[in-house]
Amino acid sequence: MRLEKCWFCSSTVYPGHGIQFVRNDAKIFRFCRSKCHKNFKMKRNPRKVKWTKAYRRLHGKDMTQDSTFEFERKRNRPERYDRNLAENTLKAIKKIDKVRTDREIRHHEKRMKGKNLKERKEAAKELEQGIHLVKAPLALKQEPSLTLPKISVKVPQQQTQENHAMEE
Repeated sequence: MRLEKCWFCSSTVYPGHGIQFVRNDAKIFRFCRSKCHKNFKMKRNPRKVKWTKAYRRLHGKDMTQDSTFEFERKRNRPERYDRNLAENTLKAIKKIDKVRTDREIRHHEKRMKGKNLKERKEAAKELEQGIHLVKAPLALKQEPSLTLPKISVKVPQQQTQENHAMEE
């Protein structure tokens, strides 16, 4: 079973899925879904479309400089079976997987570091602006300046009689 990569978004294209486009010069383009195919036909650059892997790599959103990705390269040369080698390979796969997940977590924390600070500043600003909504009721009773002024509206007697007649 051969898994291909989408030319536009770099996601995997499984056998029997996606679209294959062959240009006049015999260059083959594989697409995972019609969304990628349409964007290709519109001559869009994958590095400028935000949801593609090329954009994410270019703008530092994804991990690209990770040495653990080298282990996923295709190896088309068949190896002779060796029990010890297979055992060591399985152990190495577990270690590599653990290293990769740890690096992904660190990468995510590093990217989110500035966001937490920004959210705190925004929350402090919002609290400062809406302190009257948070103040305790006892504090409002003690300091009348914190409450909103009461506005009294005088309604003429004639209007109230008209409204009452309309209700009936």
